[in-house]
Amino acid sequence: MRILITGVCGFAGSAIARSLLERREGLTISGIDNLHRPGSETNRVRLRQLGVKFIQGDIRAASDVEALPAADWVIDAAANPSVLAGLQSSFSSRQLFEHNLGSLVNVLEYCKSHKAGLLLLSSSRVYSIAALVGLPLKAAKDAFQLNTEADLPVGVSARGIGVDFSTRAPVSLYGSTKLASEAVALEYGEAFGFPVWINRCGVLAGPGQFGTPEQGIIAYWINAHLHRRPMRYLGFDGTGKQVRDALHPRDLAALLDVQMRQARTGGQRIYTAGGGPQNSMSLTQLTAWCDARFGAHPVEADAHERAYDIPWVVMDNTPLERHFGWQPDTPVSTVLDEIAAHAESNPDWLERSGM
Repeated sequence: MRILITGVCGFAGSAIARSLLERREGLTISGIDNLHRPGSETNRVRLRQLGVKFIQGDIRAASDVEALPAADWVIDAAANPSVLAGLQSSFSSRQLFEHNLGSLVNVLEYCKSHKAGLLLLSSSRVYSIAALVGLPLKAAKDAFQLNTEADLPVGVSARGIGVDFSTRAPVSLYGSTKLASEAVALEYGEAFGFPVWINRCGVLAGPGQFGTPEQGIIAYWINAHLHRRPMRYLGFDGTGKQVRDALHPRDLAALLDVQMRQARTGGQRIYTAGGGPQNSMSLTQLTAWCDARFGAHPVEADAHERAYDIPWVVMDNTPLERHFGWQPDTPVSTVLDEIAAHAESNPDWLERSGM
């Protein structure tokens, strides 16, 4: 089987490539990346050592995509993943839409030409900010908890948030690019007869993730704590009780592998994929873990609210378990241990990540 991965030198793309090669024999993997992200050059070298054919190019350029080798499946892992993208002077709103939405048309035209299936990595940030903020939550000692005794909105249960949860605007500029990408990808697949799977991923986390506060928060938090960087709990009264679930990319790769083997057409095409309730953690809980591993390090409380901040997001994997027999295998304790070991072995990682 021939696989093409866009954004192959990013954290998600490179980790998925490595994991797929470990899982299945006979794969030929090619990948394209513009090497724009700090640290991506390191992944390029490692991928070439594994036999991945690397093409330096930009999927915003149709000519770069048209020149790519034929593949049976495309894994689209190329995007600016920051929910604050488009609001910062370093990355404009126009650039965000060119990177995350405009480039997808070139990828879809490639799939159309080669009859290649598409695996689109979407995001939990396609959901309504107001609906997420309005979830019935209980403030426990160190984390927000979903109040399952209250009337829950459509698409939410004790297992987490599912595909039917509200996507009503605003969802953030970033979230809108991912939501629009889902719709366009499904239309292309239907019109031109190639399979499309869409996975709305929770927080991806693992060793080698580029750690910044906006992208790779768990890796950033562990690296910053280890190296005694100034740290802050932002928003929510500066308590650090906001909760997300963590998904290791090798578990995501296992899901993509199963979906590529799935021959069915029609039916559900969009899924939520995350660590689930068992792999969820607040920033305060993550700090306590870091304190136990590295020694105590203070975190400043900052009640200042940022655009698009949300208190609780945990993904419901029930449909994936039912339709594909998939659930994440890597516990959050292992995710944290692997990140910490990488941070200890790479003391300059934050600098290499552009921090």
